[in-house]
Amino acid sequence: MGRLNLLLVWSLSLTLSLYYLHPISAQLSPNHYAKTCPNLESIVRQAVTKKFQQTFVTVPATLRLFFHDCFVQGCDASVLIASTGNNQAEKDHPDNLSLAGDGFDTVIKAKAAVDAIPQCRNKVSCADILALATRDVIALVRTPLDSPTAASSPVEYTVPQWTQH
Repeated sequence: MGRLNLLLVWSLSLTLSLYYLHPISAQLSPNHYAKTCPNLESIVRQAVTKKFQQTFVTVPATLRLFFHDCFVQGCDASVLIASTGNNQAEKDHPDNLSLAGDGFDTVIKAKAAVDAIPQCRNKVSCADILALATRDVIALVRTPLDSPTAASSPVEYTVPQWTQH
């Protein structure tokens, strides 16, 4: 679990720093969807929780998807767009081929859950759903970010028995 925590902290730190490196021209609002889709956060949280209960891989896959989306020209959900004709999309770039799977599935299921509500249908951006899903998978892990102890004794037990003589 230590490596997962380190990966989560590193990825989140990098993602947050990307936000501060790009100029922001729009005013953000935590209640942007309050009138158009009032239960948005709980709808996404339920879909993400259901996916998380099916497979824990949902956590790193969704986090990695968010990172790859934000790293290329900002957090705009462009990594979710499929290739068309002569246009190769981000998701089909060789560096992103390993993203296929649970991260996309988590966002697709959350988007479907949102669009299943008539009031919310086609009103919530995929970028916002990806951001909410990423926030929710991190919250589902619920592990401390810092270890309460630092001892060398557990290290010696990580060596497989067959390598010792």
